[in-house]
Amino acid sequence: MVSACEVKTIINPGATKAELLEALRWQGEELEALYRAADECRRRHVGEEVYIRGILEYSNICAHNCAYCGIRAGNRKVRRYLMTEEEMVECAEKIARGPATTIVLQAGESQTLPDQALGRVIQAIKARTPLAVTVSAGVRSESVYRFWRQCGMDRYLIRFETSDPELYRRVHPDSTLEERLEAIAALKRAGVQTGSGFLIGLPGETIETVACNLLLARDLDLDMIGVGPFIPHPDTPLAGARNAWADDLSMFYRVLAILRLLCPFAHIPATTAFDAVFPNQGRDLALQRGANVFMTNHTPDRYRRDYLLYPGKPCADESDDACNACIRARLARLGRPVGKGPGHSLLHPPAAPEPKKEPRP
Repeated sequence: MVSACEVKTIINPGATKAELLEALRWQGEELEALYRAADECRRRHVGEEVYIRGILEYSNICAHNCAYCGIRAGNRKVRRYLMTEEEMVECAEKIARGPATTIVLQAGESQTLPDQALGRVIQAIKARTPLAVTVSAGVRSESVYRFWRQCGMDRYLIRFETSDPELYRRVHPDSTLEERLEAIAALKRAGVQTGSGFLIGLPGETIETVACNLLLARDLDLDMIGVGPFIPHPDTPLAGARNAWADDLSMFYRVLAILRLLCPFAHIPATTAFDAVFPNQGRDLALQRGANVFMTNHTPDRYRRDYLLYPGKPCADESDDACNACIRARLARLGRPVGKGPGHSLLHPPAAPEPKKEPRP
């Protein structure tokens, strides 16, 4: 039997693959001890505040054909859209009136919105709101990352999805794991706070894969790490595929808790997919098992239903006001305060932008 105190001696930033494999098999009282240790680690290293990130899905146009994603290029049932620059900035101003202190500009992997145009949007958001700006728009060149950084971008999110190159190739035919990891390295060279993470339960995933995913997330020295259950969209090649951990749903939280102990100072979100698997309590439990960030959706109603990466996506019908009220109520029930300020990286506090000059892509 393992106590919460003993958990921390087994799972810590220097844990080995063998130790992770042991913890990934814990059940019962050992698993509860893991959860307690992760919550204590979160409280000690990143505090009680929960930072709110407001997501704006500005386009569902994607050039890639990931085998599980609802907005994959080959899905002809999707009504495609691209928000205007003015719409994006107006939405940012609305987000700034709520509890969110960061806007996440998210889109499919496509250059339908030119790099210069997104740069203008970032500049306008920084000029007209106090929001920190995160972008999630796939692999770009280092020069583009530097350009967006000059425009005011604070962070970038690009998940590596899996540490297994062959498994990555099977479900992402348009890219490679190596390209993904090089993008992360380029972001770090450009001085951008960098977030990444992985899916839990891709078909063909083993417990060894999960351990390697955790070790890669640790070794990348990330500012934010997002994980969540694999949920395939019905209009994709992997429609109906079972999550590798369908018979052990506790694996999703086991991974989250271990991640907190491996990376005590990283921001870890309670991702929306937890609510899809565990309705009405998924993200609450995540916040009690290591997470300290909450993502809210602020995509306008007329577009939101067209950005369904997976079925059963929570909050697809909620207004901004309803979403803000819900998160405040959830945090109040947990006794957790809403984070104040931008919630920047605790590992790599933001450096000053490069010398002021006219940004160029």
